[in-house]
Amino acid sequence: MKKALVPLSFAACCLPLLWLCAQFFLGGLGANPVEALLNDLGYTAFVLLALTLACTPLQLVLGWKWPLRIRKLLGDFCFFYACLHLLTYSVLDQGLDLSAIGKDVLKHKFIFLGMATWLLLLPLAVTSTAGWQRRLGYRRWKRLHRLVYLAGGLASFHFLLRFKTPRVETVLWMAAIAVLLLVRVADRVRRRAPGGAGVPPATGGGQRPEHPVVQSS
Repeated sequence: MKKALVPLSFAACCLPLLWLCAQFFLGGLGANPVEALLNDLGYTAFVLLALTLACTPLQLVLGWKWPLRIRKLLGDFCFFYACLHLLTYSVLDQGLDLSAIGKDVLKHKFIFLGMATWLLLLPLAVTSTAGWQRRLGYRRWKRLHRLVYLAGGLASFHFLLRFKTPRVETVLWMAAIAVLLLVRVADRVRRRAPGGAGVPPATGGGQRPEHPVVQSS
């Protein structure tokens, strides 16, 4: 089962894209397929971002180690779907009209927040490799990848403002991200408290840390 975890997770992450492609070519996305694509691709990226953020808290609270094995995979797919979301908006929706895109970003808060989220994820994707971790040093790399929580917050409000009536699932995912952040803050406070466990070494036991695109630590 352990050997099947990564392949099964990879297949699961591909399913939303395969379903959307099938629906798009079969005409199953309704009267406005571009809008449906935008919403579904963005929502998939949002859910994957929340799942990526959940990996470390699950290990801290429940002692589960298996989520850490797929954390990078989830982060990679999160950025992948975020890029598809952006490309759908820029190319299919706006016709790659940079002037119109700029006006949209300045006019609509939810688009501004969406762009800001993608810009935050971009350096995390670029520096997700072991080579970049060596160049930056583990501590600086780790601090940089904590921006993922800010990305999670911005993405939450992006989807909250996207619709006139807030969707229940969006509010629930926002609450989940808030809880995950509280778990990490509580763990950090515990480690720094007198008699706490202390901060673990950057590379303990000869193991290489994970290198997810969106790091939850």
